[in-house]
Amino acid sequence: MRIATVILDIQTQALDAPYSYLVLDQDGSAVPGALFSDSDLGLGDPVLEELTAAGHEAQVGCAVLVPFGGRRAVGFVVALADYEQDQAGEWRTVAGDPLPEGVSPAKLKPLAAVLSAPYFDEEGAACALWMARRYVAPLSSCVRLFAPPGCVPRVVNGRDGWRLEKPVVGQVDDRWVVAGPAADGFVPRKGAVKQQAVLDAVRRGDVRLAELSAEFGAVSSAVKALESNDAVRVERRRRMRGMDQQGESESFVPSPKPDLTDGQQRALDAIRSAADAPEGGVVLVDGVTGSGKTEVYLQAIEHVLEQGRTAVVLVPEISLTPQTVARFRGRFGQQVAVMHSRMSQGERFDQWDFVRSGQARVVVGARSALFTPVRNVGLIVIDEEHEGSYKQDSAPRYVARDVAVWMARRAGAAVVLGSATPSIESLHACKTDPRWTRVELPERANGNPMPRVDVVNMAAEFGSGHRSMFSRKLSQALQAELAAGHKAVLLLNQRGFAKFLLCRDCGFVPECPQCSTSLTYHERGSFIICHHCGHSRPAPPVCPECGSPYLKKFGAGTQRVEDELHALIGTFPAPANGAQVIRMDADTTSAKGSHQRLLEEFGQADAAVLLGTQMIAKGLDFKDVTLVGVINADTQLHLPDYRAGERTFDLIEQVAGRAGRAELPGTVIVQTYEATNPAIRAAASYDRGLFLGEELPKRRLLGYPPYVRLANVLVWGRQEEAVRGEAQSLAAQLTRLVADQGGPGWSCLPAAPCVLAKLRNTYRWHILVKCPADADVSAVLEPFFRKRQASQVVNVAVDVDPVDLL
Repeated sequence: MRIATVILDIQTQALDAPYSYLVLDQDGSAVPGALFSDSDLGLGDPVLEELTAAGHEAQVGCAVLVPFGGRRAVGFVVALADYEQDQAGEWRTVAGDPLPEGVSPAKLKPLAAVLSAPYFDEEGAACALWMARRYVAPLSSCVRLFAPPGCVPRVVNGRDGWRLEKPVVGQVDDRWVVAGPAADGFVPRKGAVKQQAVLDAVRRGDVRLAELSAEFGAVSSAVKALESNDAVRVERRRRMRGMDQQGESESFVPSPKPDLTDGQQRALDAIRSAADAPEGGVVLVDGVTGSGKTEVYLQAIEHVLEQGRTAVVLVPEISLTPQTVARFRGRFGQQVAVMHSRMSQGERFDQWDFVRSGQARVVVGARSALFTPVRNVGLIVIDEEHEGSYKQDSAPRYVARDVAVWMARRAGAAVVLGSATPSIESLHACKTDPRWTRVELPERANGNPMPRVDVVNMAAEFGSGHRSMFSRKLSQALQAELAAGHKAVLLLNQRGFAKFLLCRDCGFVPECPQCSTSLTYHERGSFIICHHCGHSRPAPPVCPECGSPYLKKFGAGTQRVEDELHALIGTFPAPANGAQVIRMDADTTSAKGSHQRLLEEFGQADAAVLLGTQMIAKGLDFKDVTLVGVINADTQLHLPDYRAGERTFDLIEQVAGRAGRAELPGTVIVQTYEATNPAIRAAASYDRGLFLGEELPKRRLLGYPPYVRLANVLVWGRQEEAVRGEAQSLAAQLTRLVADQGGPGWSCLPAAPCVLAKLRNTYRWHILVKCPADADVSAVLEPFFRKRQASQVVNVAVDVDPVDLL
């Protein structure tokens, strides 16, 4: 008797548990085997017949159709086990394990159908189950991470009841017309012009039917006539969307490997040692911007590929530029698969399938690339490991770094964490965990010094009568660099034309009716919008509250900075006044391909200014960028979040690294109203020790990572009183729970509204649970939340190891 453990693809707390089903053979006997269909569960359904036509066997990772209550449901097989009866009549596996608790063979229902080949293997299933426990997440959401984008069948409830639907994407097959056995000798009848044209084209080489149609018009009948005479054949060939269809040239030459610096060689040696060790290891490459971390990654990947293993490289979404991808493809050619959100769903599926085929041996992508079906992993690289985007903000709320470390330890692989500004947690782990190694790269690979950083006190500028958002020093430097034909990068970490409108008579600020935040003003189109939910309306000409015409625009968004930058450049003498301004933010890069187009435009310009938000702070490598300006370094500094100082320090150091990366020296000008703040002073002097000396004692005193672990329990819903009541009740229960089961160092803070107390018309509260850094917070919280009765009107989720508390 074979039993399959199945996770239903239904995200509801009430069904958040594995279910057991019998695997039947073709004849319906309960023996190890393939299938299959029960006439009461869809035999005759054309969609079901199409999905089961391949005759897939039940394996771990397959999508299956199962009976559930009075309906059908799709699920994923996460375990298979064969049972036999012993002399006492008990069912046990070969290893002697009994049936799962509560499972009775007589009551088991059979799998209705196997709908797909495996999406993942036993390791993938183990990882999904581990993540569900560690992050107190729905099992189905964890398993879904390993399924291909848009390629899972689903059961939906329509007018005629529950029905099975095919996946929305799949592989694309093109029809190709190729020469048949009679191609050389066949002569079309007189007047068959299209037949002759098609035949002439095919004699020169294989051609797509779509290309023939584009060239000669409707050719279907001509092709059929030629095919009937064996002059041509029509073949179906797989087309990989978004990939070069010509394949890799036989003359592909990998990019040259430069000589490594002493620091790079030490880092590479440490990574090779970790990759070769049976238990693997974690290596933190702590290198300044421009120190050559990417070259270290490339040579480390080469090392594991030579051993017959594979590599995964994670890059923050905003850093996943064509420049980045080109570095890896330049070294490893068509062995590289790429996964990111700017690709269409079909393109992502084709890349996923490319990985599953085994042809892709290096996977480069955002955090989701970690879950592609790559086999025999020897190395996982996480570039810019400090980035908050490695934390998923919806279920399962995982930390990619921690999942990668878990995966690598089981595979005996190495994890490489690279950053010029490593997270405080990673630095702490290197000091406290013997399995972590830190290697420093304190100098740039080309031997050039780091750019000088000048801090401009904007309060003093204002006090001296200078009212422009560009300080005198920044304006003068900008003019000089543009006149020399160089480039500049200006960072403003927010979008929109102004942060908000404010009535100078009554103090009224237009706010979003669905979120507890002010509306952002956009000059072009003169409208105000909420960047959380999208609510927008025309900007009022007068104050809606008191009718005053004195509505002042406060703050500076990228649109406003762009307009004032154009005005400033217009005052420069030639040739500086002809410099191009290129704006990159979430608005200008929303269209597919716009990110790459804007970067190419900047790279090809003679003298230009790249103005942008955080997406320009990292991953860009232009040799002629000699000036970096931070318009307002205070943007994140006073957010009510314990990481605010760390994020400010990181951002300044990262964006400073864009200047002076080649022969030309660089300068960085940081404008701030908080010139004495430790984070800004430390970043300006490249003195991490100064920053940590101020930051770590505060975190230890107040109880924040790395000295404690956190779990943020989120409570939200549309009814304000219900949300408040549920949050307060839950806080009381959790206080008792940690007192009974937590032990010393555990605490539960009272329920409180989130900083964004209202978002997209839902009210938001949270409860913070703290425990010692080495404690297992999930072991206490997970059983409680699995058993908890879900509310009909209030949602609850647990965010283990949150990266912010907003």
